[in-house]
Amino acid sequence: MAVTDPQSRSRPLIAVLGASGFIGSWVAEELSRRPVRLRLVARGPVPEPSGGAARVEVRSADLTAGGELARAVEGADAVVHLAARLGGATGWRAAGGDGGAERVNVGLMHDLIAAVRDRRTAGPPPAVVFAGTTTQVGLADRTRLDGTEPDRPRSAYDRHKLSAEQALKAATAEGAVRGASLRLPTVFGQARHPAARDRGVVSSMARRALGGEALTMWNDGTVLRDLVHVRDVARAFAAALDHADALAGGHWLVGTGRGARLGDVFSDIARLVSEHAGRPPVPVLSVEPPAQAEETDFRSVEIDPSRFHTATGWHPEIPLQEGLRQTVSALAAQDTRTPHP
Repeated sequence: MAVTDPQSRSRPLIAVLGASGFIGSWVAEELSRRPVRLRLVARGPVPEPSGGAARVEVRSADLTAGGELARAVEGADAVVHLAARLGGATGWRAAGGDGGAERVNVGLMHDLIAAVRDRRTAGPPPAVVFAGTTTQVGLADRTRLDGTEPDRPRSAYDRHKLSAEQALKAATAEGAVRGASLRLPTVFGQARHPAARDRGVVSSMARRALGGEALTMWNDGTVLRDLVHVRDVARAFAAALDHADALAGGHWLVGTGRGARLGDVFSDIARLVSEHAGRPPVPVLSVEPPAQAEETDFRSVEIDPSRFHTATGWHPEIPLQEGLRQTVSALAAQDTRTPHP
């Protein structure tokens, strides 16, 4: 629906880049409850959210094409930058030699900054909230991360994210934007619509269990991961927009504050699928890691989000077990392979 009501022009305009994706579609849903103008931009179709309070404009655009990003953020008071290119069979890493991934993951940030700088007007610069990743630190010296660790990214994707974040911080320092990066851990949950497929570890394992396949780990199951539900992440982006001035110029870790053992998580997934499908749980096995495994895959991580909580008041609301149950139920409803007792 295009914005046609003249009275809506007085509402702040928020542009969401990557609005059709797994996280982006939930961010769009969260922001649609607000009395704002909401511009949802993505390469593919963008289902309109159901929140109702916002005036929603949907745009399909290839943001790497000349001038498209500038048009996407034209007049925006705030931008949520979620557009990213992933790669490889694992689905969450950009290939080291993938120039297209760097164009999206780094180049779009430079395009965004240039577009905003070129249209400088009176009043505060636009707020920009960027989706980073906690893995930008690489091999940290400690398990619990709080955002003060030095960055030593090891993968191409992490280097891309760090480069984009550094560009955003520099633009904030010069006054072009009020930028903040939310570094995310492992995000999971049910997709808001079928096209917004979650390729993360939780959904991947749930799909395997629904198909009757064993769940395999590249370790002994004691590795910790901080698993945060996608709807809590969407709330975190909304909170960041509400506290743009307090967050500007920094990077902020979002997480639950608790690490979960992957072996326990996989066993819980197998149990939940068993209860849903009415059959014995699939086995959970330790296997030899594949060639593309990285050292960070075997390091435990949990997130201390206290700095972000202090600045914004945000805290996660969906417990891990409830999030897992919702994810399995949603995937089972989509999966025609699920047998019925």
